[in-house]
Amino acid sequence: MHKRTKVKITFFVILVGMASMFTAVVTDHWAVLSPRVEQVNATCEAAHFGLWRLCKKVIYISEADYNGKGCGPISLPGAENCTYFKHFTPGDESEIFEVKTQKEYNISAAAIAIFSLAFMILGTLCLLCSFKKGNDYILKPAGMFFAFAGLCAVISVEVMRQSVKRMIESEDTIWIDYSYSWSFACACAGFCLLFLSGLGLLLLSMPRMPQNPWESCMDAEHEVE
Repeated sequence: MHKRTKVKITFFVILVGMASMFTAVVTDHWAVLSPRVEQVNATCEAAHFGLWRLCKKVIYISEADYNGKGCGPISLPGAENCTYFKHFTPGDESEIFEVKTQKEYNISAAAIAIFSLAFMILGTLCLLCSFKKGNDYILKPAGMFFAFAGLCAVISVEVMRQSVKRMIESEDTIWIDYSYSWSFACACAGFCLLFLSGLGLLLLSMPRMPQNPWESCMDAEHEVE
């Protein structure tokens, strides 16, 4: 398989990874939080959130099996109200971030995700430029940018995971149960695809090793792929 074909296949994988990461950043189903159900035939308020928005859903609980357990599942019908986090507005915090440290976790996750998007844009520009004849050397910075984008994605995922853990453990919040949702899965998929594709581009940017004992590395570099 020619080098150009390998680069195109890698670019397709990168596009899937970019779509997954972009979906994760703009959606609000990273985690689902549930308070304790105190009584049946009454309503409880579950929540799901992402990097930018919190959505609370009022769910009517009629089955006795849910008594004393977490409110949900979030897929049950109910009235939903969504509000955007005011990350950078002093003194105006959402109720879910009553503890200052928890808000700082979420701000960090959002900022790192933005860095991931920036690296993806830079990597895409470099990769598109490398398609021009004689620009194969640009594959190396493209691979580095996509690998960095993947690393930022996994760091954002880990920071968000720690944020959710702190919310559940904190005595200042009402949440007793949690689960990660499809936006979280998209971020994990984006990390895997972007990081591995970035490494793949770095490998493709390396000079080809000689196939014969009498062939020098310098001759291999000047061969037409």
